[in-house]
Amino acid sequence: MARIIKTKKLTNTRLATNYGGWMYCDNCNENIGYLCYSTYDRIELKYQCNCGTKGSALIDFEDSKIGEECTNELITIKNRLCCPNDNEPLITILDKKVNNYEMKITCKYCEKIYQKAK
Repeated sequence: MARIIKTKKLTNTRLATNYGGWMYCDNCNENIGYLCYSTYDRIELKYQCNCGTKGSALIDFEDSKIGEECTNELITIKNRLCCPNDNEPLITILDKKVNNYEMKITCKYCEKIYQKAK
């Protein structure tokens, strides 16, 4: 079932679908990652693409929970950053395509807010 978006602010970024899928830099059209649309509840992402463009994404939903800050780290399975509680993939950031990034992502199922930066 499709979710109703409450907030969607994309800067120099576009998504393959309404609130997930492949993520692209608007300036150079490079694929910078993949947002797993069915497992996250909220995403705050800021990055600098290799082309020098600074981009960001802020997305949450009408039914998003507030979430609980935690110090646990996301685990990596293949190239996906996953929730350490259930191994569900949340996001993939293609490190070779971005100079740096910082993000906060909330898992839809455990309602924990995970942070990661490069």
